[in-house]
Amino acid sequence: MRYRLDEPPYDTGWCHCRVCQHVSGSGGMVFTTVQFDRYRVIRGEEHVGSFASTDFGARTYCRQCGSPLTIHVLHQPDEIDIAAGTLDDPEEVAPSFHLYAAEAPSWMPMMAFLPRHKALRPKTRGLEEGQTEAN
Repeated sequence: MRYRLDEPPYDTGWCHCRVCQHVSGSGGMVFTTVQFDRYRVIRGEEHVGSFASTDFGARTYCRQCGSPLTIHVLHQPDEIDIAAGTLDDPEEVAPSFHLYAAEAPSWMPMMAFLPRHKALRPKTRGLEEGQTEAN
């Protein structure tokens, strides 16, 4: 399958939540964001599977190779997060934060110079204050 982004990605960061750990088979995933209507599958749409990973949002993956592709979170309906490793050139983006850092395994090397958030970032688009930090 192939996709195209019709704008440069933005807002790139690590997510260390348990779902991202399970889906990636590692200590987390790096996502980058584009406007929802700027992401287009241009070939092999029949190979794209989807599932609701949590009540938080739905993920897509490649049915041929199993690679995670996207997550579309309910509180940001106009945006879609792309698994950065699926970009033609992942060097085009660089993480600028860690989400769910409290859930990262102790063996996960963290980029210490990046801000670490216990859960989501304060003032996350689409969420009310207080919904962003874990209890």
